[in-house]
Amino acid sequence: MGGEWRQFKIGDLFDLKPGFAFKSSDFTDSGVPVIKIKNVKANVVVFDELSYVDEEFLKKKKDYIVNYGDILITMSGNRFDGSKETWVGKVAQFRAHEPYLLNQRVAILRPKQGAILDQRCCSYILGSSEYQDFFIAIATSSGGQANLSPSQILGADVLLPPYEEQRAIAHILGTLDDKIELNRRMNQTLEEMARALFKSWFVDFDPVRAKAAVRREHPDWSNAQVSRTACPTLKPEIAELFPDEFENSELGEIPKGWRIGCVDDVFDLVLGQSPPGETYNEVGEGIPFYQGRADFTFRFPDRRVYCTAPTRFAKKGDTLISVRAPVGAINLAFEDCAIGRGVAAARHKTGAKSYTYYFMHGLAEVFNRFEAEGTVFGSISKKDFHAIQCVIVPSQVVEAFERLCEPIDVRVEFAEIESRSLAALRDTLLPKLISGEIRVKDAEKFLKERGL
Repeated sequence: MGGEWRQFKIGDLFDLKPGFAFKSSDFTDSGVPVIKIKNVKANVVVFDELSYVDEEFLKKKKDYIVNYGDILITMSGNRFDGSKETWVGKVAQFRAHEPYLLNQRVAILRPKQGAILDQRCCSYILGSSEYQDFFIAIATSSGGQANLSPSQILGADVLLPPYEEQRAIAHILGTLDDKIELNRRMNQTLEEMARALFKSWFVDFDPVRAKAAVRREHPDWSNAQVSRTACPTLKPEIAELFPDEFENSELGEIPKGWRIGCVDDVFDLVLGQSPPGETYNEVGEGIPFYQGRADFTFRFPDRRVYCTAPTRFAKKGDTLISVRAPVGAINLAFEDCAIGRGVAAARHKTGAKSYTYYFMHGLAEVFNRFEAEGTVFGSISKKDFHAIQCVIVPSQVVEAFERLCEPIDVRVEFAEIESRSLAALRDTLLPKLISGEIRVKDAEKFLKERGL
């Protein structure tokens, strides 16, 4: 460590504010988002699966509003068992400008008045693997859960470089994180576009409704004339694939000529199976193995566990569905992989990967019913999954959707590959910068040569 680095107690530099103990009855489907333990990971706050409370809480609980730049630390979690994402002592900086509230067992570290420090640099230091191990070591256990107290956190030592070096380290690592965040937002926007298109075509049947309205006014027009008038934003050859009237079915009104079937008619489905526990490892031996929702992220699962004796497999591009506690979380296989009993893999019988992914997202309400009906925890059997009723879309329309959405999904995948590479680079640079193994100027030159 550089000689100019100084040692402080965290409590010399920061005040600590624990989150509020919201009741389960406080949470709603919309409103003010609440940051919980599950949203705080190492060096990143994730905004997936947010909980919400009524906006009145912003007035009643002003002290629990999270500010841009606040450093968050999880005060409960696992030790070295379970997923790393669940370990106690996760630290990340909050970098959203919208108002969020903080739930219990997560705390805010805010600089004391007059403290000269760079919050982003401090967040990286406290979020490093060295501090992760330290926080786990000092945590106390209760009922199988590890807990950190405010006094334990504030009493811990922290080594900091001079302020200008803090700013340089924050700039280097922040450049990588900012690019990762930019990719995340772009991917979210692209996915929303594709989901909106799926809903328009296959849930709301917008092209059919538009054509039906024109057909009623012009019964003698050809299909091509109706298509051009009703669907000016679609290529004519795509618009002509949709009928111009509806018919009744057991699922309600559907496009004429389309029919009702079940998932088994449309998709090839593989339900996972879990090999013996001794065949699992976290050192990369065997094939990536996904067991359920704990492995899922925004779109692609995170490699966490490998298996040397897998029995059930998913191919790259298959849609992965969580079928046990919780039911219905959706991801996309980033590579060939093995799946445990908490996961199913699906693909449309035509091979349409994008259609499969957005179709499975469209089953959210169905999956929620299975989640709610579980006696101990939610689950869905292969038989029940196969039997889910759905509209069977003609293969030509599926192929048209695929042609439009596949380029979107390719862009998302490329951005994800880049983000994972940037995260690996950040995680490599972080301990080297903190230990002094790499000098700041060398790291800046390294990033500049790579256009960052």
